[in-house]
Amino acid sequence: MSQSELACSYAALILGDDNVPVTADKIRAILKASKVEVEPFWPELFANLFKSRSVADLVANAGAVGAAPATGGAAPAAAAAAPAAEAKKEEKKEEKKKEEPEEDEDMGFGLFD
Repeated sequence: MSQSELACSYAALILGDDNVPVTADKIRAILKASKVEVEPFWPELFANLFKSRSVADLVANAGAVGAAPATGGAAPAAAAAAPAAEAKKEEKKEEKKKEEPEEDEDMGFGLFD
């Protein structure tokens, strides 16, 4: 991640935290106040991103697998994840059954003999 991209990300987070709409002018103002110079296209790029999504939504879905749509994507994604979670639980149960401890056999010698 470049310094310009990181600076614009932080500026967008600041704006989103204050519930201020993320615009290119506001990103530029924050960057100017922090004395950070970026290429002119970065604030526009971030402003376009936040026209369709909110900062809070992106932060909340940061750890989610795959890209979720901006509206109505949570229910289908959760429904798709449920069968996979059940399959993992079943695999874990099978592994536990397979990992039953075996009896220690006496080989007739000790470790330090």
